[in-house]
Amino acid sequence: MRQLKVPFAAAMMVIVVACATMEPGSQRDEEQAITAVLNAQQAAWNRGDIDAFMDGYVRGDALRFASGGTVTRGWQSTLDRYKARYRDRSIMGALTFSGIEVDPISADAALVHGAWALQRSDDAPSGLFTLLFRKTAEGEWRIVSDTTTLAD
Repeated sequence: MRQLKVPFAAAMMVIVVACATMEPGSQRDEEQAITAVLNAQQAAWNRGDIDAFMDGYVRGDALRFASGGTVTRGWQSTLDRYKARYRDRSIMGALTFSGIEVDPISADAALVHGAWALQRSDDAPSGLFTLLFRKTAEGEWRIVSDTTTLAD
């Protein structure tokens, strides 16, 4: 049986190229990190803690939030909008996210699609959302664009 001899330098080059093309974290790890942000938001909402809910969004002017036919720009403006719209726990209701689909588009960006539903004493509004997540310089995933719709 004849053995194929590969020069050491060529073998090392193949290994170096293979390692250089690997992403630092696996796609599954990144998807879990993004899902963890959504889980934390859901838990914060259900505690009535809008400030903690907003931790899922990037802080600063880069945030874009579109809902109800309007666009709000900036983290503080979005927080103010949430607090004005959801003045107390009864209006907030209990939030559930479902049907989460994470679609990585680069090493530091992902589109996330899903559904939301509120359970309140008098009604149960629901709808869909599309989120653009970006990985921050600190390595944390945050929402930079949120388009949320209300079902008919």
